[in-house]
Amino acid sequence: MAPDFYLIVGLGNPGKKYEGTRHNMGFMVADVLAQRWNVSLSDHKGLAQLGKGVMMLGGRSFKFFLAKPLTFMNNSGNAVASICAYYSIEPDHVIVVHDDMDLDFARMKVKAGGSAGGHNGIKSIDRSLGTPQYGRVRMGVGHAARGAHARENTVNWVLGGFNAAQKKELDEFLMDGADAVESLITDGVQRTQEKFNGR
Repeated sequence: MAPDFYLIVGLGNPGKKYEGTRHNMGFMVADVLAQRWNVSLSDHKGLAQLGKGVMMLGGRSFKFFLAKPLTFMNNSGNAVASICAYYSIEPDHVIVVHDDMDLDFARMKVKAGGSAGGHNGIKSIDRSLGTPQYGRVRMGVGHAARGAHARENTVNWVLGGFNAAQKKELDEFLMDGADAVESLITDGVQRTQEKFNGR
């Protein structure tokens, strides 16, 4: 039905207790896009909050689905694969926005394909789609302290909130993430990388 639709997925964990945490960067960018594109999200098979619409970018119209999986991060692929199968969306028309601990806060990297970099949400999507060849906007959240309790520190870190200085920059960073998604749709991977990866 929808080979010309784009699917933009913001990753995160559903529920009040996860709102505003580092792991929910994808949800936050999706919220910015929902507002920008004037779309409301509703339930898709209990797997995701999903919205659909048409946006004008650079004088052209693009059809899109915007999704926030309800499956929790480690099973994000179930929601993404279900939406892609239901609406006949190919992986090269999928863009996933997610947090990334390998990047300092407010740094961003755009790519298509490549490794999951230890991110469980991306690993799940790779498995469910059977390919890593989809667009990604990696939103830097910095790294937890390493040491004897590395795994525990990491979990606490990604499920923790932002400090006061980061909160001041957060809105602008989320806008940048939304801009990068739009740029991927209009300009493709390479030009978007040139624009955003050096920040």
